[in-house]
Amino acid sequence: MKSITNQEIEGLNITPSMCVEWVREAFLLKSECQLPAKMSVHPSGNDFFTTMPCLLPLSYGRFGAKVVSRIVGRVPALKSDMMLFDSRSGALEALVECDWITAMRTGAVAALAIKTLRCSTARDYAFIGLGSTARATLRCLLDICSDEVLHIRLFRYKNQAEKIIEEFGAAHNARFTIVDTAEELVDGADVVVSCITDANGYIVDNEQLFKPGVLVVPVHTRGFQNCDTTFDKVFADDTDHVKGFKYFSEFREYHQFEEVLKGQVAGRSSDTERILAYNIGLGLHDMLYASRIYDMLL
Repeated sequence: MKSITNQEIEGLNITPSMCVEWVREAFLLKSECQLPAKMSVHPSGNDFFTTMPCLLPLSYGRFGAKVVSRIVGRVPALKSDMMLFDSRSGALEALVECDWITAMRTGAVAALAIKTLRCSTARDYAFIGLGSTARATLRCLLDICSDEVLHIRLFRYKNQAEKIIEEFGAAHNARFTIVDTAEELVDGADVVVSCITDANGYIVDNEQLFKPGVLVVPVHTRGFQNCDTTFDKVFADDTDHVKGFKYFSEFREYHQFEEVLKGQVAGRSSDTERILAYNIGLGLHDMLYASRIYDMLL
């Protein structure tokens, strides 16, 4: 059995565009996989262990179970690891650290949703919640939109916006500004990306500030429920992720994102549709990443 660390994975220099192609491949495989719902247990307080199993098709010959845990007082508090098996022999092939995988597959899913569902004239991109997920999303988005100039608004919080500009300021296709209110952030934006992990109430109370044609991508699903019943379309990477939402039965039109990628349903039908994309990533994405990385290391 091999132990695969985050440092080894980073040493492979996997490009952001490759990360996006891997999540696209995973979405197209989804109907051929066995993907049980994830299960969580709670030792105490808000601590948790969440298990995410996935069996890839026989041609891939891999099964994996990712465990995400949050333990207050541990550094870091949030960690993720995977057991990777050969599904033909049952052999345990590797124990994989998944912190890099989790961040990059989440960012790649968001970037793919943006590229697929944004309006044709998209120019202004707004980001709130500027941690590792937002940085991964930016890496992927800037890489797959290398022939465009993206005007990116950042919501000021502590010194996170300044750190983002320091990290990405040299990108040839990024122009950054910082705003101080949520209203400034979303007003007139073509794409709104939220990577915050918690929210008390709505990010913006007046949903009319979201312009016709806007795409809103709440990566961790919080803070945009006032858009659920008023936006024209809602997409998600899996129905189980959203069927428990308070307003799920009131979505005007709902589809799974894979249906768009397979050409089974239209994504955006006009540049005036307002769209929500609740695409937060699946254990399937982690599984495919780990399988590809294991093969690369061999």
